[in-house]
Amino acid sequence: MAATAGRALAGPPRPAPTGTAEPLGIGLEGWPYPGPVSFLPLVMGGQSVRMAYMDFVPTSGANGRAILLLHGKNFDGSYWSGPIDWLRGAGFRVIVPDQIGFNKSSKPDLDYSFEALARNTLALADALSLGRITLFGHSTGGALAVRMASIAPDRIEQLVLEDPIGLVDYRAFIPPQETETLVAAEHAYTVASYRAFIAHFFPLLPKNSYEPFVTWRMRTTLSSEFDRFARASALTYQMIYREPVRPLYASLPMPVMLTAGTKDHSAPLISYASAAARAAMPGIHPAAQQAVNELRNGRFISFADAGHVPHLEMPERFRAELLSFVKS
Repeated sequence: MAATAGRALAGPPRPAPTGTAEPLGIGLEGWPYPGPVSFLPLVMGGQSVRMAYMDFVPTSGANGRAILLLHGKNFDGSYWSGPIDWLRGAGFRVIVPDQIGFNKSSKPDLDYSFEALARNTLALADALSLGRITLFGHSTGGALAVRMASIAPDRIEQLVLEDPIGLVDYRAFIPPQETETLVAAEHAYTVASYRAFIAHFFPLLPKNSYEPFVTWRMRTTLSSEFDRFARASALTYQMIYREPVRPLYASLPMPVMLTAGTKDHSAPLISYASAAARAAMPGIHPAAQQAVNELRNGRFISFADAGHVPHLEMPERFRAELLSFVKS
């Protein structure tokens, strides 16, 4: 992968966010996770990097199977607490990586791609001596799961895709943006504007339920290294924008559980689209309803009134659907 030249925009001085005045490192150092965090050394684009991950053993009836949970773009590993517990209790070994460029992992200045992230994750599976695995990807992690399954179909037993992005080719609706524009947008967030951004993912949850996502993100703005965080975020948005994975669905041989909330209106970089383009772009729910017909062995599950993260908004139903699928 070729490194991207240039430095992140410094931006104007940032006042301490209300209620989040303590700086947090861009590796989320000290931010609580559901379990111990380990690191896998990798080389990416000629740079030495570290991939953070958690590794959980089953809590009952070990079935010899492993499942990897692949996070979304704006979500740290803490939001997997429920699925970790559900799956461990069902006998699974549960591996929870943070992708390079995100959360507790390294954030190099690189031309990111889903293929590179997929190969990193396969390297993690190899390092942990995993054989065939199930992938559970949410949002951006759903697109990554599809890319992994297309690269190594013999390694993947099942796919769970929770409100995955990449069902739509965003290039058909949103004009391309300079990376520096996206970096500047990361610097421009205030507590209020970022809270509003996060809130649209969760129509069924009270504000205090998703406030931790606001807290850690806004605390990182006080880090002396926030420029690097902002650039990694911008570069991964570029990856999402230019790499739709919908064309890969028809080639996937494994069973796939595809879910979507009926009120999921998520679309990366949608703020740069015209009003007409926003109206014309299919949402995740209708796009998923169509995409399931392209799968060889797909199951679509709709979550009425849920937004972008049904496993947090409707946990009991999501748990039942998830365990029914992965045990089948």
